[in-house]
Amino acid sequence: MGFTPMIQQYLKVKADYQDCFLFFRLGDFYEMFFEDAKKAALELEITLTSRDGGGEERIPMCGVPYHSAENYIKALIEKGYKVAICEQVEDPKVAKGVVKREVVQLITPGTVMEGNMLDDKENNYLAAVTQTTEHQFAFAYTDMSTGETFVMDIKRGWDAVLSELYNRPIKEIVVEQSLSENYVSELTDKMQLTVSYAKEIKLPDDMQLLVENVEDRNLKQTCLTLYNYLFHTQKRAIEHLKKAQVIELEEYMTLDMYSKRNLEITASLMRKEKFGSLLWVIDRTVTAMGARKLKKWLERPLLTQSLIEKRLDLVTGFYDQFFEREEIREALQSIYDMERLSGRVSFGNVNARDLIQLKRSLAKIPTIKEQLKQFDNEAVKGLAEGIDGLPPLFDLLDQAIAEDPPISIMDGKILKDGYNKSLDEYRHASTNGKHWIAELEQKEKAETNIKSLKIGFNRVFGYYIEVTRPNLPLIPEGRYQRKQTLTNAERFITEELKEKETLILEAEEKSVDLEYQLFLEIREKVKDFIPSLQRLADIISEIDVLQSFATVSEENNYVKPMFTTDDRVYLEESRHPVVEKVMKDEFVPNTIDLSEDKHLLLITGPNMSGKSTFMRQLALTVIMAQIGCFVPAKKAEIAIVDQIFTRIGAADDLVSGQSTFMVEMLEANHAIQHATKDSLILLDEIGRGTSTYDGMALAQAIIEYIHDHIKAKTLFSTHYHELTSLEDHLPAMKNIHVRAEEIEGKVVFLHQIHDGAADESYGIHVAQLAGLPDPLINRANVILSQLESMTKEKPQTDKKKEEQALAMEQMAFFAQEQPTKKQESRENQAIFNTIKQWNLLDMTPMDAMNELYQLQKKVEGKKE
Repeated sequence: MGFTPMIQQYLKVKADYQDCFLFFRLGDFYEMFFEDAKKAALELEITLTSRDGGGEERIPMCGVPYHSAENYIKALIEKGYKVAICEQVEDPKVAKGVVKREVVQLITPGTVMEGNMLDDKENNYLAAVTQTTEHQFAFAYTDMSTGETFVMDIKRGWDAVLSELYNRPIKEIVVEQSLSENYVSELTDKMQLTVSYAKEIKLPDDMQLLVENVEDRNLKQTCLTLYNYLFHTQKRAIEHLKKAQVIELEEYMTLDMYSKRNLEITASLMRKEKFGSLLWVIDRTVTAMGARKLKKWLERPLLTQSLIEKRLDLVTGFYDQFFEREEIREALQSIYDMERLSGRVSFGNVNARDLIQLKRSLAKIPTIKEQLKQFDNEAVKGLAEGIDGLPPLFDLLDQAIAEDPPISIMDGKILKDGYNKSLDEYRHASTNGKHWIAELEQKEKAETNIKSLKIGFNRVFGYYIEVTRPNLPLIPEGRYQRKQTLTNAERFITEELKEKETLILEAEEKSVDLEYQLFLEIREKVKDFIPSLQRLADIISEIDVLQSFATVSEENNYVKPMFTTDDRVYLEESRHPVVEKVMKDEFVPNTIDLSEDKHLLLITGPNMSGKSTFMRQLALTVIMAQIGCFVPAKKAEIAIVDQIFTRIGAADDLVSGQSTFMVEMLEANHAIQHATKDSLILLDEIGRGTSTYDGMALAQAIIEYIHDHIKAKTLFSTHYHELTSLEDHLPAMKNIHVRAEEIEGKVVFLHQIHDGAADESYGIHVAQLAGLPDPLINRANVILSQLESMTKEKPQTDKKKEEQALAMEQMAFFAQEQPTKKQESRENQAIFNTIKQWNLLDMTPMDAMNELYQLQKKVEGKKE
């Protein structure tokens, strides 16, 4: 098919960007054609049109205005797409044939730089992963908007890679073609990431220097893969990128994806939002940089006691002096996002308003330094010594940039008078010329006696004198030269006006051009300060997080934790930080005591009584302590925890087709395989997804294995009351229960933890509270009484016969409820025959109930 030269050019460019929407610049629009146009019209809800492309059929086409393209690009990026920006790269005035066009930038979910596409309080990471051995991976991630890059060696297999990805703001991941298709499928389907493939290209020397501190060859190569992708997509060196920082995972607490999810650290379990999470409670930062740093600290609690105590000392300093802390908070509120401003300077998309934000931020730094010196705490005072307010940069911006500049850097009026002599001369000529034109208008009105006469300007015809038709006879003959005829008026020019027009327009054009060039020079000068700006941003964000910890600790009555070396965790009157925030003054505190001698607590008690809350609050308190925050308790002594494992809550993994019980067993196995004696394990209702005795056997075996082999600090919640007898022969296990009382036939939850085992489960009471029908509740009470009487009459060793008797009783009850009419006798006989065929000796109670359920469905079907 013979396409026009322009469409041929489009197809040639598109061939190299098959997985992207190609925004092809034509005049004032970015156009899309063929399948891109059809898909974009649907995704962006814009009109699909067509155009003649030189062939027999018209070509599908849609477009967006270039000046508002950012919003459309954002919409596509948020859906996980990539957008290639194709611009004219030669002057149309000198082009021979079709104007040359090239892709100047590839925007992807992980390479966004534009301000309105980024969440101020979230990083926007691009990651890369390479497999180095069967169970080992190199993993790196970078935020192009802030310039930071991290790389690590993951030795615990693919699940550990997924844990790094989970709950971290990674939007896109670069992989090699050799990575397993199963792994890639999990990245796209389970983790909902955009997956891109790496291409080997030659990197500039300055980008290769970014990995000079990375010694491990695999880690270095993974970083270079990341930088290759950045350089390939952005078509430029990115000068604000910091050197890659190696994260030694052994220096931080391990939180797998199950624990991050179950403990609701950064997002709630149900709504997947910040509200209801630990982050929601402790985030009192006032800068975007501080909010991002807080989340980083929360995702990686420390293991080194000296580093934790250094943070706690700083928090104590801010905590102790309320008024000084409030002054710091107020000053920080004037600090803009210097991290991302530095990135925009480097990237070349910073405007004059951005630089004004930077100047105003720098203006507050001397105040913050002086405020820090007012604290009594020496560590807080020491923070002031590390702050460089960059006076030369402030002076440059203060002297150069106008206080209220326009957004565009192409329209002038962005620099102050007095900054550049030539610019001042052009502005003077333009200003004087316009003043002369204003005087000319008044002079012409007076001399012609035409009060409506005006002098105007447009870009096509320049300056003109406009006179309405009724006043044309008043113009002296030969005074003006006709320039343009309108419906209701005529426009004229004079030789003198032509001369002034030339002077004014030349001055304005030269002024705008010079101002643009001067702004680019200023931007280059600012680039020299980027490393210093990044160091300043880092310390300001740290101050913000520390004051946030102090503020939330005072507001919520938290206490400074003390770290022990005797493997004990003791929390007096411990509280759940999130639940107490929601419940306000109604939360019931409880004391938690775990030691080497009693490291396993078996928790019994009814549902809804607070067992899961009790377990979670221990984990959240440990995390808060190890990030350097005060904790919700009256007293806190904590042995440093290296890992937290949780199995709390029931949920099927529908994506991978795994049942609740399988998920439960996988999470329990993960804890058992990786926990050490310094770990914290939280297991809630293990074994409930299978038959009673299967579940009880598994629960007991897990308890014994943790007790005898792992010796980790463990909270184990269960409804299997039989397990409480384990306390007699497991010396490091202790029974505790959540207290509840029955008052006038109704259960009252007291939410208090007491020593010993619970005397009953109150399950039927909970069902009653849930609103189940009264006949059902009454029948459940009858069955419960029968079960309890059978237990009292028969020895514990006769459990098998007890189960069989119960099953027979249920079957008899079911049978007598069936219809007895003659026309149904055959159906009844078939039911009885089915029952007779059951081998009760080989059936568990759960099996019997399942058979009854299936039989009941058949009967109900026949009734209908």
